[in-house]
Amino acid sequence: MSTHLHHPVVLGAGPVGRAVVARLVERGAHPTVVTRSGTELVGADAVAADVTDPVVAKTVLGHATAVFQCAQPPYHRWAEEFPGLQRTIVEGCEAAGAHLIALENLYGYGRPDGPMTEDHPMRPHTAKGRVRAAMWDELHAAHTQGRVRTAAVRASDFFGPGVAMSTYGERFFPRLLAGRKAELLGDPETRHSITYVPDVAAAMVRVAEDESAWGRAWHVPTAPAITQREIVELAAEAAGAEATYTEVHRWMLRLAGLVNPGAKETIEMLYEFEHDFVIDSSAFEARFDMTATPLATALDETIEWFRGQAS
Repeated sequence: MSTHLHHPVVLGAGPVGRAVVARLVERGAHPTVVTRSGTELVGADAVAADVTDPVVAKTVLGHATAVFQCAQPPYHRWAEEFPGLQRTIVEGCEAAGAHLIALENLYGYGRPDGPMTEDHPMRPHTAKGRVRAAMWDELHAAHTQGRVRTAAVRASDFFGPGVAMSTYGERFFPRLLAGRKAELLGDPETRHSITYVPDVAAAMVRVAEDESAWGRAWHVPTAPAITQREIVELAAEAAGAEATYTEVHRWMLRLAGLVNPGAKETIEMLYEFEHDFVIDSSAFEARFDMTATPLATALDETIEWFRGQAS
């Protein structure tokens, strides 16, 4: 086990935070998980703290050797809260001398014109994309200035055990299991990369263990992209259900957005589902000799988890 994992701290206990904790425990580490409510996870110490407070952040990260940043504000408050959250975490890591592994998505790249690699230029054209790109610039600057050793691990849309608030979450898998139509955004015939949450956790921990991985972004190993319609077909096969879906259009999201801030915030991101949205994770796979969980296996495990929640 790397010395960086002697005192790992995981910020957030959503699906990725939980998966990172599980992965660290598998590696023989004893992590501390920090959330506002003090969420308790097997194999980890629990701390209740608000790390948006700089003093609190420096206190709870004081003994950390590696910090896994998996926390985020509510989707509709990204612009107001996310940059400040990251700054206090960076300051806390700097004070502690801890390495920082930040979970990111692909918003900063903007509308892609082909498969996205880590060298893809940042050309955000949405509000959330600009927030994400600016946060990466700040994170990378902290590294190049010698303040904190950092790395970003980027993923496409999540799916997997525990993932509910996602395009491929509670509006997708439980509906298939119940014999209903899965909901799809955009065009069902576009290819769309989906990233399995256990692979996200494995990638973040692997980066933390490698002295040469710092100062850049890495793409999580992700199964080859297929069309959204094909994702439905594979998921339905795993569920033993009929492969049916309904298309969610812009006007539906605008209507839902009158009462649901999350639906309103999704509208500007629909380009991801109206055009091919493909992640290229070959750099990570070559560097770390690690590949994505086969999509069929990942869907089986996801269906099994959702089926367990319904029982």
